[in-house]
Amino acid sequence: MDHSSSSTPRHRTVETTDGAMLAVQEGGPADGPPLLLLSGQANSHDWWTGIRDHFEGRFHTITFDYRGTGASRAVESPGWSTTLFADDAVQVLESVGADYAHVYGTSMGGRVAQMLAINHPAAVEQLVLACTTPGGTLAVERDNNVRRALAQKDSHARIAALLDLMYTPAWYAPGRRSHLLGDPDMSARAQLLHLKVSGSHDAVDRLCEIRSQTLILHGSDDRMAPVVNAHNLGDAIREGRVDITAGGRHGFFDEFADAVSAQVIQFLDHGL
Repeated sequence: MDHSSSSTPRHRTVETTDGAMLAVQEGGPADGPPLLLLSGQANSHDWWTGIRDHFEGRFHTITFDYRGTGASRAVESPGWSTTLFADDAVQVLESVGADYAHVYGTSMGGRVAQMLAINHPAAVEQLVLACTTPGGTLAVERDNNVRRALAQKDSHARIAALLDLMYTPAWYAPGRRSHLLGDPDMSARAQLLHLKVSGSHDAVDRLCEIRSQTLILHGSDDRMAPVVNAHNLGDAIREGRVDITAGGRHGFFDEFADAVSAQVIQFLDHGL
């Protein structure tokens, strides 16, 4: 499937209780089972371009731009956290008339999804966590070589390094574009705040509270979030199953979207 295009979503704006204005996007049948898709760090809903097409034949897909990304508007605050972003997600679901939803969170979105399932259990039906970590003492972080590659001052070298962390060499083709490389319109402060949101996440002591059946997906060759994190999540979540995509890197859910999305749909339909 070509992931360079996607169906046109329906747009709305949601005002949160603290005055943030969140841009929300919906796709698929409005009366279909709601499916909340949570993006990675420093990315807007564009993260799901092409991927959401796999689900919109049957599911009512819901995305939103995190504070600091896309068309959302919010005061840039050090109080941003995965807990706050999970609270935002609940208000988004309420705005579209969904009392609960299936939730598919990737990378930082998987951390937000954990807090959503912990703090708002009634809002989460089935849970999918992909290429993410539990934070805290159970998290196994990227190594210093990865950190140095992502901190390069030369933007072309930095993007090349990020692409290599996201995709295998087989992904590359003339004109192919990734939607996983960050929101280019974010302010520098918002980018730093997102880094803090992701880095300060710690659900370790509360993962046992997750009651939703949980499918935990990861690429075997992920250097951004090493694959051991998937197994740590699987050990800590009561009804969790871990499935590893051989050879997959951090963007495995995009590179191998046909197979991974089919796996997600199978889980949403039939459970573990």
